[in-house]
Amino acid sequence: MKDIISCFSENAVNVSHSSCSSYPSNACISQSSVRSLKSAVTCVYKVILSTGKQLLVRATWSKNQTSQGLVISFGDDDPSACFKLNTNSKFFGKKKGSKVTESGRSKIEVIWDLSTAEYDVGPEPINGFYVVVMVNSEMGLVLGHVGEETITKKLKTSTTKVAKSCLVSRQEHCSGNTHYSTKARFRDTGILHDVSIRCSGEHQGLKHLVLSVCIDKKTVIHVKRLLWNFRGNQTIFVDGLLIDLMWDVHDWFFKPVTGSAVFMFRTRRGLDSRLWLEEMLSQNEHDRVEFSLLIYACKNT
Repeated sequence: MKDIISCFSENAVNVSHSSCSSYPSNACISQSSVRSLKSAVTCVYKVILSTGKQLLVRATWSKNQTSQGLVISFGDDDPSACFKLNTNSKFFGKKKGSKVTESGRSKIEVIWDLSTAEYDVGPEPINGFYVVVMVNSEMGLVLGHVGEETITKKLKTSTTKVAKSCLVSRQEHCSGNTHYSTKARFRDTGILHDVSIRCSGEHQGLKHLVLSVCIDKKTVIHVKRLLWNFRGNQTIFVDGLLIDLMWDVHDWFFKPVTGSAVFMFRTRRGLDSRLWLEEMLSQNEHDRVEFSLLIYACKNT
């Protein structure tokens, strides 16, 4: 991904107004024009147990023409500790249940209930479900729209310890045309933002392709002559955070069958002008978590 920053721009766009920027109004994306669909979503969570031990939990929701499921892995992706669930099979999928496994020296139990799960067009449910990851009898991670009190009642215990958890990164795979929309929260206390990506001007030929990215209907980048400016970087401000927005659409043009475009939104730790600054975290900085949203977009022709 580091090659994406070769066209780094010092300009910064502040996403704090509801209106569009000085770019043409047609660069803002109408939600009705979005037709690309997600095929897989991977979220990585950082879990800090009461003992101070840290664990990375990776949850992947996927969907294709024949199946739909959930895969949860822990730590270094030990295959033996991987949890897999087919959520749409009448014969092999269980809508509700639990499973115990081990990762390293930790005992992990996954408890799930997808019996009333509601789905939109994507692979992950949007309501009516929960997935709980217990680590050494401690509630490490809760996914879904069920509160901790409800989960505690279902677990029939009121003494269960609750670990700290936060979303570190979200990775989305989508396919369709060049209109795409998603939602992202760039910090735990921030609001949920609408993120839209559009490549327009195809009817005028490759020389006139324009890439537009909007956050909450405000244009944050507007790249003309995309055939030559297929890689780049823009700095934006969202919720008081400095965020590096990078794009690489090279493979849309030169590998149209197998290639995909890559878009990354990555929060920066400080105001340092160097992107991807490599520095050691001091002891009191462990609670500061950066977030990244990575989108892989396959364009059907």
